[in-house]
Amino acid sequence: MTSEPIEAALFTRPPALTLEQEEEYRTLDREGPLILNEDSTTTVGVAARRASLHLTRTGTGTGTLHRVSTRGTTQFAAKAEKAGTQVTVGQLAEIHTKEGYKIVSFTPGTGEDPREWSNGKKWFVTIATSLLCLAVALGSSIITGDMHGPVEEFGSTQEIGNLSVTCFVIGFGIGPLFLAPLSEIFGRSLVYQVSIFVFFIFTLPACLAKNMATLIVSRQIAGIAASAPVTNVGGSIADVWDVKDRGGPMALFSGTLFIGPCLGPMVGGWIGERAGWRWIYWVLFIFVGVCFIFTLSIPESLAPVLLARKAKKLRKETGDESHVTVQELEKLPFSEVLKIALLRPLIMLFTEPIVIFMSIYLSFVYSLLYLMFFAFPIAFVEIRGWGDGITGIAFISIMLGIFSAGLFVPMNERAYAKATQHGAYPEARLYPMMFGAFMMPAALLMFAFTGAYPWVHWMGVCISAYFFGFAMILLYVSANSYIIDSYSSFAATAMAAKTLMRSEIGAMVPLFVNQMFHHMGFQYAGLLLALVALAIAPMPFVFYRYGEKIRAHSKRATQEKRPRVGVVSEKV
Repeated sequence: MTSEPIEAALFTRPPALTLEQEEEYRTLDREGPLILNEDSTTTVGVAARRASLHLTRTGTGTGTLHRVSTRGTTQFAAKAEKAGTQVTVGQLAEIHTKEGYKIVSFTPGTGEDPREWSNGKKWFVTIATSLLCLAVALGSSIITGDMHGPVEEFGSTQEIGNLSVTCFVIGFGIGPLFLAPLSEIFGRSLVYQVSIFVFFIFTLPACLAKNMATLIVSRQIAGIAASAPVTNVGGSIADVWDVKDRGGPMALFSGTLFIGPCLGPMVGGWIGERAGWRWIYWVLFIFVGVCFIFTLSIPESLAPVLLARKAKKLRKETGDESHVTVQELEKLPFSEVLKIALLRPLIMLFTEPIVIFMSIYLSFVYSLLYLMFFAFPIAFVEIRGWGDGITGIAFISIMLGIFSAGLFVPMNERAYAKATQHGAYPEARLYPMMFGAFMMPAALLMFAFTGAYPWVHWMGVCISAYFFGFAMILLYVSANSYIIDSYSSFAATAMAAKTLMRSEIGAMVPLFVNQMFHHMGFQYAGLLLALVALAIAPMPFVFYRYGEKIRAHSKRATQEKRPRVGVVSEKV
């Protein structure tokens, strides 16, 4: 869970997380302000912490330094309830050093720090992990290239056949809640290896399935396993690249994340048309197998794990048990970490208005992407008589829109810089969303009335899809940035809440999209979607106007205020 805000921040310029916040995620792999208890500097407090070193290292003890709501509870403490002094990770290390601990850190110039690795090694990690993300993205959509094949062979219904997509996407939402905390214990590399291996193995039953039940169950397990790389890849890139050097790696990673789902129908359509539906799964099986081989050579990059290994080696070589890392001293029991990962997102999802409504908006946008995987075949195969292969090529139009939105980033940077010249505030992130909020319903309206009629040139459908892709990226990046800026101290939890809702709602689309477009009529189904998009379009404007007041009533949100001329913004 903790890598998700860094992953989302990769798309944001200027960065949504401060250097101090990112260093906290990197060093401790946890979130929330660091608060010292009143007894933290007393002789009794120091002695108590030294006495509990062994227990703390094994994850069963508690020290006197704590984070808001991270020890013994899953509730978030209000800012008014904070006691003691807030410190940074560096100050925390100094405190432990004065207590007599020998804090283990990376030795500059030795290559221990992943950010000191050679560019070749960094790019290998970037390419290899991005390849894993591409495999997951393809796995979710490549089978839409031939959804009728399994139904016809097994004598089932199309709704049951579409569960092969639904169950896989469901895994994207629930998987990270269980799998993300494992990286804190085992590191990213092992999590990649195990998860991709499970994804690989459970793709095989789909290739050899003799009935629909085998196909659906294997896809569900594969989807849960596939969610682990998506959760960690953004963190891996942040592990090895400094903020100033992330432009190229960010472009590669974002390309796989957004372009990957659109590549699925392009590849799957031709395979299904020429070789049959089983070969779609065989190609996916082979590709995931290649990715698994890559995971065997991906070096560990998570700083707390690397430092813990170094500390263990020093203790063994010197016999001095005072060699420890900050993360070891402040480590929570795994049961507590798991409880936080499971319950905190749900708490925020039901109590924080910004998280609730932004998650609803992004869930709608995410659902539209998966809806296109089923609406395109209706518009091109059923209405225009195209083949599955050439229909897949039409998804290039969405990809072009995504690429074009990337070119919009410098303009967004200038708008943000102008808006925050007197001080930063979260609502300044909403400008692209305001633009995309009205482009989306226009694109959907155009899609509805160009796709519905065979006498309308196919370019009309592709143009509407282009604007859909453009609007999708503007909405996604802007809303994610706003969530992170609004809850910078609990960004991981806020992003996990959004991911959970987005994935579960998006997974439902295959279960009703065909009935919707067939029974309502293509044009009226599309019109309904456009009207829904238009109804929620004012949302970024509402939060731009009232977001500051909403955050002021939240226990977890940042308290940055929109600056007035001559007034510097505040941050609590």
